[in-house]
Amino acid sequence: MTPTEPQEQLQRYLDIATEAALTAGAILEKSWGNVQSITEKGRPGDLVTEVDKASEEVLLKVLMRHLPEHSILAEESGQMEGESDRYCWAVDPLDGTTNYTHGYPASSVSIGLLIDNQPAVGVVYDPYTHNLYRAATGLGATCNRQTIRVSRTEQLANSLLVTGFAYDRHTTTDNNYAEFCYLTHLTQGVRRGGSAALDLAHVAAGRLDGYWERGLSPWDVTAGIVLVREAGGRVTAYDGSPHNPASGRILATNGQIHQSLSEAIAQTPPIQTWADASAMAMISV
Repeated sequence: MTPTEPQEQLQRYLDIATEAALTAGAILEKSWGNVQSITEKGRPGDLVTEVDKASEEVLLKVLMRHLPEHSILAEESGQMEGESDRYCWAVDPLDGTTNYTHGYPASSVSIGLLIDNQPAVGVVYDPYTHNLYRAATGLGATCNRQTIRVSRTEQLANSLLVTGFAYDRHTTTDNNYAEFCYLTHLTQGVRRGGSAALDLAHVAAGRLDGYWERGLSPWDVTAGIVLVREAGGRVTAYDGSPHNPASGRILATNGQIHQSLSEAIAQTPPIQTWADASAMAMISV
C-alpha cells in the first residue's frame, strides 16, 4: 500500500528531515574521535554513547519544532506519541555506534517517516563523506541532489551484497552466519558495513546489488526502504512477501536479483555443513 499524501506535503516533510539529519550529523562530525562515555544497553555489543544522545536531542528538537503533532519512535528515547496516529518518525541518531566508537568511518543519521504505517520519507546522512541521501514516495531518490538508481546486475553470481549481524548473535543460532558464508560463495562478495541505513543507501545508489539482515528495528530501515524503492529497487520479507517491520528482517535488492537471492537464503545449508569439504562439493546452485 502506498501512502496517499500530496507531493507538496511530502516535499515539506523531506526538507524538515533533511534539516534534522544535517543538524544531527554535525554533532557526529564534531565529536568524531572524542567519545567520552560508552555503555551497553542491556545486550552485549549494543552500545550507546553521549554522542548518540546529543545527536538525538538536536534531531528531535527539529522535528518537534516543525511537526509537534507527529509521533516519533527514536532509538534512545523510545516512543513519543503525537496528536496524529497517521504520522510516525522512525529515527536513529547514530546508526553504526560500534563503528563510531572504534573510529571506523561507517555510521550515519537515519530519519524515516511512516504514514499510515508505510515508509514514505527517508533521509540518510553520512557525516564522513557528506553524502546526503533523500527520497520520498513519488519524488525519486537522490544523493547530494543528484538522482540515484539501483544497479543493473542481473545475475546473483555477478552481484556484490551486504549484510549485518544482530546483537543477539552470541546467544542464538538464528544469527545469519550460515547465509553469510553461503552467499559469499555464490556471489562476487558479501560486505558487512555495520550501518543498516548506509547499507540500504548504497543499494539505492547502485554501489551494492542486494542486502539482507535480521534483528532490525524500524529506525534502522524506514528511511532506507524509501531510498531503495524510489531508486527503482525492491524491498520485501525474505520470502518475497510484503515487508513486515515487526519481523526484524528485510530483503532489499535492485529487483533483478531479488528472486534468486530470496531463494538462496531459503536454501542455505546449516552452518555445520561448512565444516565438511565433501558436503561443500555436493551443494548445487
